Amino acid sequence: MKIVAVDDSQLVKAFLQVHIELNRQNPAFIIPIEQDVEAVFDPSKNKLFRQGKTKRWLLQQEDGRFAGRIAAFVNPKYRSKGDPGPIGGFGFFDCINQQDAANLLFDTARTWLTENGMLGMDGPINFGERDKFWGLLVEGFQSPPYGLNYNPPYYKQLFENYGFQVFYNQLCFRMEVAGNATQLQPKFYEAHKKFEAQPAIQARMIRKNQLDQAARDFCTIYNKAWAKHEGNKEMSDKQAIRLFHSMQPIMDETIAWITYHNNEPIAMWINIPDLNQIFRKFNGKLNWLNKLRLLYHLRTGTCNRFIGIIYGIVPEFQGTGIDYYMIVEAEKVIKKQGRYKELELMWQGDFNQKMINISHNLGATQSRKLITWRLLFDSQLPFKRHPFLN
Repeated sequence: MKIVAVDDSQLVKAFLQVHIELNRQNPAFIIPIEQDVEAVFDPSKNKLFRQGKTKRWLLQQEDGRFAGRIAAFVNPKYRSKGDPGPIGGFGFFDCINQQDAANLLFDTARTWLTENGMLGMDGPINFGERDKFWGLLVEGFQSPPYGLNYNPPYYKQLFENYGFQVFYNQLCFRMEVAGNATQLQPKFYEAHKKFEAQPAIQARMIRKNQLDQAARDFCTIYNKAWAKHEGNKEMSDKQAIRLFHSMQPIMDETIAWITYHNNEPIAMWINIPDLNQIFRKFNGKLNWLNKLRLLYHLRTGTCNRFIGIIYGIVPEFQGTGIDYYMIVEAEKVIKKQGRYKELELMWQGDFNQKMINISHNLGATQSRKLITWRLLFDSQLPFKRHPFLN
């Protein structure tokens, strides 16, 4: 076996195809959209290339067939409290069930990261945001929601045998929402009753014809609630507006909410339809015909599962129950519409107990677990798990 650097269009196609070949026997597998993967490695689309860099490789067998792949990333802004120094990343790992093959891929990423001054590597992660291609699936191998990594179960053993340690677990939760399936805890309705009596409080759906203002309001909440957490930085109004306009074609107003106090944004709960229920029919292609099919299916209600992508409350309203009020307002609309049967709350780090408690309070049950692993290149360096958030 030998390592081949991905440096031309044919090898790019092979990089995409090997993931399909190693998963195609599983009927739950859904081929990722090619454009989503390639956007990670396109300097014109991924702003992290301004300061960071990436390289990817294929593992080729003696008969010419490809048996695996891996990518490595250097991102100067990727860091966690307590890190011993710069930590690199790797992702898009696939491999046949042979430890020596996996070791060769891991060694290749490790060598490149060492040459670039890294003291360790985390993975599988993305050269980008945590909303896609992050973590190794180890529990819950049913069909994945959009953006969630999927891999054969034996990968876990390949990682453990190489010496990786669990940096943190990523937990996903699900709950039924159709009809009378969901009965929230009494405290949700008690909070709703309290805030419903206050004229200054309003929960509003995000309207597509008011997208720019909704993006600014989102930005306000995000910067107050999340920007100071590890790995996050403040978002500008311009970035938020660009994000919201990119989401506009797939956005469903009934599952995207912002709550206001005296017209000031204080809480948000933003979800999107699970596009993988549509993408599973696209074979990884998002050409013009499939784009039309996507719009058709979104308008006709093909998606009966929606996924939570972000949830936040400004500090001065945390612990007040304002989020319970907002969720009950959303529940009334979602049940009346009757389109959705299930909600999947995307991965929550085991270091973020507050978010996990919210999922439990909603009555959701754990549906999947992924792992972000860490390997320190110097065995003398002390290993520490990801610190807990306050």
